[in-house]
Amino acid sequence: MGTCCSHVSVHDMESSCKPNHNDGACEHDGDRIMSRGSSEFVSMYSKKGSKGVNQDAFTVWKDFTKTKDMIFCGVFDGHGPLGHRFSQSIRDKLPSKLSESIKQSQQKVIKHNDTNATDGSSDSNVHVEDNQNMSFASWEGSFKTCFTEMDEDLATNIDPTGLAGGSTAVTVIKQGDQLIIGNLGDSRAVLCRRADDNNLVPVQLTVDLTPDIPSEALRIINCGGKIFSIKEEPRVNRLWRPNGDRPGLAMARAFGDFCLKEYGLISVPDVSYRKLTEQDEFVVLASDGVLREQIEDKGQVDGSRDLGFLVAGNVLS
Repeated sequence: MGTCCSHVSVHDMESSCKPNHNDGACEHDGDRIMSRGSSEFVSMYSKKGSKGVNQDAFTVWKDFTKTKDMIFCGVFDGHGPLGHRFSQSIRDKLPSKLSESIKQSQQKVIKHNDTNATDGSSDSNVHVEDNQNMSFASWEGSFKTCFTEMDEDLATNIDPTGLAGGSTAVTVIKQGDQLIIGNLGDSRAVLCRRADDNNLVPVQLTVDLTPDIPSEALRIINCGGKIFSIKEEPRVNRLWRPNGDRPGLAMARAFGDFCLKEYGLISVPDVSYRKLTEQDEFVVLASDGVLREQIEDKGQVDGSRDLGFLVAGNVLS
């Protein structure tokens, strides 16, 4: 797994490379990108719901940005008539955009560090290790810039009308003992820790970005959007256009859904950082079909939603 040119998709590469059937990886110019299956450090699983085509998509890139100890993981949950095209396009293009942006930021850090070394000055706001590591502000800037570019690409190439749906995105980049999380929507990242009593304890790394969050609701209301639930789902508040026309969206941030962008929906990810410890075992990235409690009156799990998750283990290796 690794990086590739931004104009090359996973599907394009599969036609010109030999896939590894053991882990679902595709090799291209020496790089390997995984979009299904399992390997020695990651496993992906998806089950189609009853509504139609499976709209979940996954990807894992090892040696991300050509950095040996850097890994990128992402889960994308599409919705709407073209939800599967949204999630697949994000899977294929977003990692490349992030890779290029991060490499550019790393080069700036190297130049900054070299300049300071020459004139004897120092900058305590930038932590540099082997001339590679960036400040959190640089990581956050790369995520926000690339998510915006990705949304613009989708508006042009997937949904010019703005009515065909969109996708969530939950992504993590791991380098050494650093974990950078970029979240958009209501998919979720959960870290599994080994407690002192040897039990496994889940630690939620992301916040579901829904209209229920006061700050998200305030932005929506200030932009003229409306928030209310429908009779069929009284516990789910959704974002609506002022006239109440569909689509009503259960997220306050998402790729796509361009008809709602002027009414408070944004594609700006929530970016956070966590330093890994020896107690951290693995990370789970999952769509809301897995993590939400969709229980019917009969006590059965609602089978209408796609179930998709990615488990990344050996995070300290």
